Amino acid sequence: MKNYSIVVKVEPDGLPIRLHGRPAWMMRELVAAGKRGITPLDLPAGVRAAHFVYLLRRDGFIISTEHEAHGGPFKGVHGRYRAEGDITILEDMAVAA
Repeated sequence: MKNYSIVVKVEPDGLPIRLHGRPAWMMRELVAAGKRGITPLDLPAGVRAAHFVYLLRRDGFIISTEHEAHGGPFKGVHGRYRAEGDITILEDMAVAA
């Protein structure tokens, strides 16, 4: 995963930005999910979604969080993350590999 990278652009006039590793993977998941967004429940077990969202926010991306309740044996609240703005993936090294 360390060698994985993507290049994204926030439309209409953002500069291309290369992301590497798990943050790149998370951005790809966010773009694929679109307005639906993603939750930790949608991701493989053990993925620290909040940390990767934090890293993307630190890089300047706007990612919203909506808190949702969930039931089950471990009731609680989780976040639904959405990438705000129109983000285009210009280059995806996972596809090229």
